Amino acid sequence: MSRNALLVEFANAYDKDGSVKRETAKANALLKDFRSKYPFAENLRSIEWLNPDDLFKVNPDEVGEFFRLLDSCLRLLPNLSPGSSNVYRNVRLQIKDFRNLLRIAVDDRKSLAEKIDAKWERIGGIDQDKQLAKKIIYCFNRDGMAVLPIFSNPHLRHFVNRITDTYNGQTKYLSSGQEYEHYTAELLKNKNGFPLTRSWHNLYFARFLYDNYPPPDTEQSSEEKKSSAVTDEQLDMQAFIALLDKLQKRRIITGEQFRENRGLWMQQPAERQELTQRLKKLLSE
Repeated sequence: MSRNALLVEFANAYDKDGSVKRETAKANALLKDFRSKYPFAENLRSIEWLNPDDLFKVNPDEVGEFFRLLDSCLRLLPNLSPGSSNVYRNVRLQIKDFRNLLRIAVDDRKSLAEKIDAKWERIGGIDQDKQLAKKIIYCFNRDGMAVLPIFSNPHLRHFVNRITDTYNGQTKYLSSGQEYEHYTAELLKNKNGFPLTRSWHNLYFARFLYDNYPPPDTEQSSEEKKSSAVTDEQLDMQAFIALLDKLQKRRIITGEQFRENRGLWMQQPAERQELTQRLKKLLSE
């Protein structure tokens, strides 16, 4: 079965109880509140009013409200490290540099690549992949430009390679920002290529990708075995759907039987081997 076809199968089976959609709605409400409190995109001058304590409080030492609210808007996604634990303190110390970077982040005349390639590394502790910068850029640009809440270039590459059948692009000579923009566009092209996923919010789509195609580094080291089992299950499901597809094409089973057997496979893990063997016998009869 093609990667595109598998994407559709996963999408049809995803979030049947609607829990992720409800969490997405809550996250978007939090983001609306964040944008209301920090209206930098709507009022550029408000960046000058940003209080150092909003970034990091020194008595006692704790992350400021700006970054706490930012993280709460994105809690649906894996908790990726922003880099050094001192980054928030450094943002406070380098607030002038940070304000200049915020102006670039909210500038609708700048491309996504230009926003990423801005000199975020001037803030001590921001990692090479600029994940903290990407979070900020997403939260201030989600309505005005094509951007996904996926904050790691390797994760973007991973998802493109897992869901795209014909992609063979080369980005080794691009900047980090150009690579990020390129892979974001590829993922959005795939998302918008199917009626079901086209209607999904980008945050919901990102969570779907992490749930169904988890990058290797998103699992805790103590859960590596579990991560491997999830990958094996996806491969087994792909093989099972391919078997059903072959049976239907040979008119051995109907479309309704295709759906019934797919449902049995998903709902009864203990019976999968027996179900697969029984269906394989139909091919030889």
